[in-house]
Amino acid sequence: MAAGRILIVDDDRDFAEGLADVLLPRGFEVELAFSGEEALTKFIHGDFDVTFMDVRLPGKNGVESFLEIRARKPHARVIMMTGYSVEQLLEQAVAGGAWAVLHKPLGPERVLQLLRDIIPAGILIADDDPDTVQGIREVLESKGYRVYAARDGQEAIDRAREDGIDVLLLDLHMPILGGLEVYLELRRLGLAIPTIIVTAYAREEAAALDTLRSLSVEGVLRKPFNPRDLVELIESLVR
Repeated sequence: MAAGRILIVDDDRDFAEGLADVLLPRGFEVELAFSGEEALTKFIHGDFDVTFMDVRLPGKNGVESFLEIRARKPHARVIMMTGYSVEQLLEQAVAGGAWAVLHKPLGPERVLQLLRDIIPAGILIADDDPDTVQGIREVLESKGYRVYAARDGQEAIDRAREDGIDVLLLDLHMPILGGLEVYLELRRLGLAIPTIIVTAYAREEAAALDTLRSLSVEGVLRKPFNPRDLVELIESLVR
């Protein structure tokens, strides 16, 4: 899984490819478009977490393209870019809901910090109960989170090692490896992912829970739990 899907729209190929070179090593999936029309086509056929849109483009300019994208997908996150003084166009973009305006040349750290602020947190649900996973997924996606799932302990480790996971929701009772084994292995690998333990077997797994609490796990929820409690706990971890 990627840290986020990014669309870069700029008719300056060297600039677009240079920005992509900054993002790709950080785990982002990147697509390029070199005109407003091409950007619209990509938006129709795909979903992007963030779009970097140059203001001055051949044919349909960046602001016109942005406004058309917002009309199709009102929640699109678009960052306008410019190397020129085009205040009227920028004011139009900001009024239309652009997330930010960046002036070229772009500093890599500024770009990465902006993406960290904009892209929703990624939540990994590690649970072998498909009904539980689906119920949690629906709640979290309705709040705007990116949600992934693992059906057993080994898959949870494999997915947690990829980019884009900000919180791990970990069931204690899973095939192959249990939740405690998963958590200990992630710590051994140096992955300090905030983790919420969920369990329906609190008495039977008391020893595992005591161990996890001693390791400062971020939270424990007993099934069935109130979805609001889960959302509040996640929000406290990703602020």
